Amino acid sequence: MKLSAKFMLKVAGTLTLICLVVSALLGAVNNVTAPKIAAINEENTKLALSNVAASPESDFQPIDLTDDMVAAASAQGAKLTEAYTVLNGGEAVGYAFKVVAGGSQGDIEMIVGVDSDNAVTGVSVVNNKETAGIGSKVMGNETLPSGVGVLDQFVGKSGAGSLAVKVNVDAISGATVSSKGVTKGVNGALAAAEVMG
Repeated sequence: MKLSAKFMLKVAGTLTLICLVVSALLGAVNNVTAPKIAAINEENTKLALSNVAASPESDFQPIDLTDDMVAAASAQGAKLTEAYTVLNGGEAVGYAFKVVAGGSQGDIEMIVGVDSDNAVTGVSVVNNKETAGIGSKVMGNETLPSGVGVLDQFVGKSGAGSLAVKVNVDAISGATVSSKGVTKGVNGALAAAEVMG
């Protein structure tokens, strides 16, 4: 059976029209949801910043990212997206870094606090797509057999690139990839802090 050119043009035109309508609808939905998603992410970032600071009265002054900071984090497998000086009573006491590292189901976006001695003060997850009941255990800071939360185990650790799962970082059983993702993020933040001096 041979199809006529007229029939093929009609089908192509119909499919093109459907694609245009669907694209317009997706664009409209994105215009409605994008500001809400951005507001949620901003609120989660503020909460995460307060969770990694040594003091609840801390203020956070944004820092312009340098190529060296971004490269140092990247060398550890993390993408540095934001940096802040942590201030207590107007005095700089450390840094907070927003970093992204790959997990088992997608990116894990987190804030890592680092004190003036380049030791971790806290880790807080801003956004992730990890599997519920598995990787989400890491994101929720589930307690390890040692009695310490999986994110809390990083507090006090230092040395960019020195942290590794099964070496000096414990993973949640069944969520090793998620644990490795968080570890890359922490190593990336420590590397950025070392560049800053």
